[in-house]
Amino acid sequence: MNIRHFFWALAVAALLPAVAQAGGKGPEWLSKAVFYQIYPSSYMDSNGDGVGDLPGIVSRLDYLKQLGVNALWLNPVYESGWFDGGYDIIDFYKVDPRFGNNDDLVRLVDEAHKRGMKVCLDLVAGHSSDRCQWFVESQQGTNGRYSDYYIWSDTIGKKDAADIARRRQAEDPKASTIGHWVEADAPRGKYYYKNYYECQPALNYGYAHPSASRPWEQGVDAPGPQAVRRELRNIMAFWMDKGVDGFRVDMAASLVKGDKDKKATMQLWGEMRRWLDEHYPQNVLISEWSNPQQSILAGFNIDFEIHIGRSAYSSLFFQGDTPWGKTKKIDNCYFNRLGKGSLKDFINIYAADYNATKDRGYIAIPTANHDFQRPNVGTRNSLDQLKVAMTFFLTMPGVPFIYYGDELGMKYQDGIAPKEGSRNRAGSRTPMQWTPGPTAGFSTCAPAQLYFPVATDGGKLTVEAEEKDPGSMLNYVKRLLALRASVPALGNDAGWQLLNTLDGEQYPMVYLRTAASGERCLVALNPSEKAVTLRTGQPAGKVLVSTGKGSYKHGTVKLAPFAAIIVRL
Repeated sequence: MNIRHFFWALAVAALLPAVAQAGGKGPEWLSKAVFYQIYPSSYMDSNGDGVGDLPGIVSRLDYLKQLGVNALWLNPVYESGWFDGGYDIIDFYKVDPRFGNNDDLVRLVDEAHKRGMKVCLDLVAGHSSDRCQWFVESQQGTNGRYSDYYIWSDTIGKKDAADIARRRQAEDPKASTIGHWVEADAPRGKYYYKNYYECQPALNYGYAHPSASRPWEQGVDAPGPQAVRRELRNIMAFWMDKGVDGFRVDMAASLVKGDKDKKATMQLWGEMRRWLDEHYPQNVLISEWSNPQQSILAGFNIDFEIHIGRSAYSSLFFQGDTPWGKTKKIDNCYFNRLGKGSLKDFINIYAADYNATKDRGYIAIPTANHDFQRPNVGTRNSLDQLKVAMTFFLTMPGVPFIYYGDELGMKYQDGIAPKEGSRNRAGSRTPMQWTPGPTAGFSTCAPAQLYFPVATDGGKLTVEAEEKDPGSMLNYVKRLLALRASVPALGNDAGWQLLNTLDGEQYPMVYLRTAASGERCLVALNPSEKAVTLRTGQPAGKVLVSTGKGSYKHGTVKLAPFAAIIVRL
């Protein structure tokens, strides 16, 4: 942890003393948690309409139990306008009819609990749909219950007006993310502030530094922003009272506007954390923040180390000729066959985050999610390559998150037609592949009715085929999860130390995991097509799991191309 990060963390801890200590690392079940993310429209269709649903998920809980996961995160299941894949919510208290109803969700939670599994929902805290009744009523004037649930103005600046003009020129203005303001010409105001698409008006949590010259900028303590906070607690309580075990919070860092250093947003979540600890102490908060030194100090139990804002995740997995590699302008990522990547970006960021937060919460490095490409993309497409990547995901500290289908090595399908605001994210939202056949066992519908197409490689990339193959990705993931559960040195709370020197050999990646008891494991990974060797200076040990050809003798790791080993020292 560098000195700048150290003093920043001290300053924030001093600012938020109650927040920094609230709840410790969270409920005890997090120490053994392994999450599985489900995009509900794509997991299992129970009624043959080509779209997944809640009864479909219930029918697959035994599969998930056998896989070795014990917690689920579901992308939004609330009633939606489906302009942004469920993230434009019409009613936060109602399950969307495409998935079933509220009773179906309660049944899912109950059936998961019977199997010892937790269920977390997606909490879209920052905005609603413009079809939400709150927004419909907010437009009517200044005296209603929801008048200040949103940010309204009768005037905007020249740049904001220019952004609106640019958005009008887009091929599909409603699908453009340009600018912050949308013309409404409503009784409440001429413009409203949006978070993403025009149909997603931002909820009003206030401004960190409101200006008297901009009257729409209400302070965080103003009645409107305070009412929105109460509504957020009401939403959480409504679902937790039905048995839900917590929430992954969408765009968690974005709530308070004009909050450059995020202190006001951190204070907001600290307030939520204290409320949860008082009323729902066994429930968790997971943030889409991608800055654990802020989010975990603010009271979140888990934050994702992903591609948002910083390059740690991207430098590992986004090769330059893949969709997200092109966006991030990365020539050579680390987990690429050419072996030209570097660990520097990842380690400089991750090590600082880990050391600052390891006693306060958990960092999650997910296999993928609904917003970016899967590991099986571009030239990282063979079973041996994907096994090396999965070894990394399932042996790092923190809480693992497996994106549905990555346990099979499902492909990111580049170039398929977008739907419901998916854009190029469509390739990561394709139906789960259960059995060989034109609909992969996801649905009884005609193939043309599928939510998105499947790509099973002639039935090979399916649960049915992989369960029968001892060398499959699915069975390798089961083995890794069983090992993680049985070996404390590979667990969520065990320590972590990189053995590579950043100015030395970059391949293989080698790190130590250390349990509180002193038990130690060494993990070595070679995602490249070149044979590699690294002298670790560690004592003798026993190989517990390997993929590809590798050895560990006299403290030296030798790995053939696309190989990984886990050693108990």
